[in-house]
Amino acid sequence: MDLNADLGEGFGIWRLGDDEALLGLVTSANVACGFHGGDASTMHRICAGAARRRVTVGAQVGYRDLAGFGRRHIAYDFAALRDETIYQLGALDAFCRLTGTRVRYLKPHGALYHAAACDEAQAAALVAAVSGYDHELPVLCPPGSVLAQLAVGAGLRVVAEGFADRNYLPNGQLVPRSAANALVTDPDEVATRAVRMATERTVVAVDGSVVPTPVESICLHGDTPGAVRCAEMVRAALIDAGVIPTSFA
Repeated sequence: MDLNADLGEGFGIWRLGDDEALLGLVTSANVACGFHGGDASTMHRICAGAARRRVTVGAQVGYRDLAGFGRRHIAYDFAALRDETIYQLGALDAFCRLTGTRVRYLKPHGALYHAAACDEAQAAALVAAVSGYDHELPVLCPPGSVLAQLAVGAGLRVVAEGFADRNYLPNGQLVPRSAANALVTDPDEVATRAVRMATERTVVAVDGSVVPTPVESICLHGDTPGAVRCAEMVRAALIDAGVIPTSFA
């Protein structure tokens, strides 16, 4: 099972989360590409750290929305979203090349992640960007989503993702971040959920129902309170359960 985290989401003098500590715990790093968070120096630093630790680097692409951290929906023209996605891929790939690694997958961020899960036009723009830039790049996204379906149709590899530190609705979607119970912050609970996802491929929704989660990668948000402690406990719990954290790429 892959263990990924969103990293490099600070900007300028502001740091968000403990990137260095998380790089020592995860197997894949979703690196912000400068649109929702991150900047050139941050991308360079994270890529170098990932290369040293043999952590797989993925491009976490988002809306051009630094002020809203990419969590506000934007109605994009197809070509604009396609091209801005390619722009972000290329920027991160440049720093990967400098540090002896490369971009190995794409994951959308925030509002774009949720839009592409159900909006065919936005999902198609992401698929066009990946297909045009590097057809070998996997797409990390929710299982069964519109993005997953279009990516498979285009011959791309899809890697299904689940969230150990987010609550789920009975329909398998995430509880909106605007809700008070959107996040799971107790490290023991996060670890328990991760092991269940990895071994049973299910998660318990907020109403107590059991939701299928046929995933290959488990995400922990770097900006979640106690993210490092959660990652430590998740990694240890997975290993105790006989599941060795291993990158999918």
